[in-house]
This record gives sequence, C-alpha cells and structure tokens, in this order.
Amino acid sequence: MPAQSLAAKVAYLSRTDSYAERPSGVTALETHMSWVFLTDSHAYKLKKPVRYDFLDFSTLAARRRDCELEVTLNRRLAGDVYLGVVALTMNQAGRLQLDGAAEVVDWLVKMRRLPDACRLDLMIADHALKADDLRRALTKLSVFYRDAPAVAVDAASYDRHYQDDIRAAMGDLLIPAVGRARHVKRLAAFLMDFLHEHARLFKERRIIEAHGDLRPEHIFLLSEPLIIDCLEFNRAFRLLDPAEELSFLAMECDLIGAPEVGTSAFDIYAEITGDRPPPSLIAFYKSFRAFLRARIAICHLKDEYVRLPEKWPRQAKAYLDLAENYRLAAP
Repeated sequence: MPAQSLAAKVAYLSRTDSYAERPSGVTALETHMSWVFLTDSHAYKLKKPVRYDFLDFSTLAARRRDCELEVTLNRRLAGDVYLGVVALTMNQAGRLQLDGAAEVVDWLVKMRRLPDACRLDLMIADHALKADDLRRALTKLSVFYRDAPAVAVDAASYDRHYQDDIRAAMGDLLIPAVGRARHVKRLAAFLMDFLHEHARLFKERRIIEAHGDLRPEHIFLLSEPLIIDCLEFNRAFRLLDPAEELSFLAMECDLIGAPEVGTSAFDIYAEITGDRPPPSLIAFYKSFRAFLRARIAICHLKDEYVRLPEKWPRQAKAYLDLAENYRLAAP
C-alpha cells in the first residue's frame, strides 16, 4: 500500500460503518504524530508514518512495536483502558477493514473511551474539582513513584540533556514571532546557572521510568483514577525525577488557574514517599518545563501546514510569562 494512503486510512477510520460497534458518530482528531478516532465507546489511535530526531514511525514494523509498547506502558496507570492493538487490513480489491484477515497495512491502539466530564483540566475549567477525587489520583501517582525501581543514569549525560534542551529552546524562541529575546535569554541563563550551582543536588535525586507526559488532560478522576497517554516512543524522555514530573503537572495546572493541584501533589507525594524536594528545585523544574512548553508551542510554526498560526506565539508567550514568574519567585 503506498505511503500516500494515510489519507485513505484516515477517511476510512472516520466513517461509522468501519466499526463493528456501529457508533452514532466518529470524531477524528489530528496531533503531530497520530490520528485519534473517537466512537461512542472507544478510541483508536493511528500513528503517522513520520520520522523525527526523537522517534521513527516510518515503517509498519516500527508502528506496531510502538503500539504494543504504548499499551504495555499505559497499563501501569490506566489498567484495562488500553484494550490492545488492532490491525488495519486491506484485501486484494483494495478494501480496508479493521481487524480483518487480509494483508496488514497498519496498526492501531484500541482504548476504552473515558468521559470528558471526569478529565482533570475540564473539571478545573468547570469548577467541579473535588479534593477527595484529586487526592485519590495523587495518591495513586505517589504510590507508583514510591514503588518504581530506581534507574541508574550517567550524571554527566543527565546534566547534558538539560543543557541541550535549554539551548535548543532558546534558539527556537529567539524569533520575531515571539518578540521576547531579553526575556528568553534571561530565563535560559537562570536555568543554566541553577544547573551549575546545584550539580550535587541533581546527582542525589532518584530517577525512575515515569509517565513522561503528565498533563491534566491525561488524568481522569473516576472512582478509580486513571492516568493515560504516557510518553511511550522514547524511554529517555520517561527517565525522570518524580519531582520533575509532579512539577510539570503543577505548572500546567498553574497555567489554567489551579495552583492547589501542585500544592496537594507535593504534600501527598511527601506523605507517601518521604521525599521532600527543596522549593528551589521545584521552582527550577517548573520554570524549565514551562520554557520547554513555550518551545513546543512555537515549533508548530515550522510545520508544513500550520493550523491556527496565531495561536502558537500567544501560547508560547503565556508559558514564558509563567517560567519568568517561577524564576522571580525562586528561593
């Protein structure tokens, strides 16, 4: 099947009659690396055949491996939400079919669809967040962090990844569309200085194979909290100090007006693990993560077809403002 058939696959998977469950409708959502198709009760994720410095989905075998890994890793915190990997097949007549018996032309991750009303970011927006629901989710996370085995990392390499990320972010953000050159350089200098001045602190931190993309939109506050959509495609991106991962969640919740999430996260984490990272380290992590998110936002302008071009500079500036606030408030 030719590479240009991605459009044909998307068109097929966007039709209600493509699914045995015969849903009332299908919503197709495009991201940088995948297409997600939402039916009434399920979600199907199709990887794009893309290749970047940090991932390679360019072959059918690579996409299958990644789908299988995504299911395995996400079952750590999302249980049976991840139902498995489903084949997309094509018969000799060129007809596509989900889970058919013909030639496999792609692979999809199949998930149970979760109710949006229970998604943390939407609950925050709707002023529907309850302390008990949040506590259950943060307790589950903290137990996961406590029980995860420590991963040995080379201290010099670990330090270098921060420096490389800071330099790359600064380079991408020093453009007229952002218009914050002095701001960006000041933040980069703050982050670099902290790394150099606290090298011993970083060496003492415990590194685990974490979730990797702990945003509020990936947390569902059901009776059994579920945390989905971990970063599966690059293990190095999942090797984190739990305090950095919690700082990322806290930063994203700060941005949408819920600073209490971060406060609760670190309180519960300390109760369960006994680890109390210093406030200066949390300020660094939050500023660093906001700096990276600003970079990710502005890099959308590099896409061949830029959707919502006015959105990304605005979002980058919001993250830069947040990073600067953390810098100014750092102990």
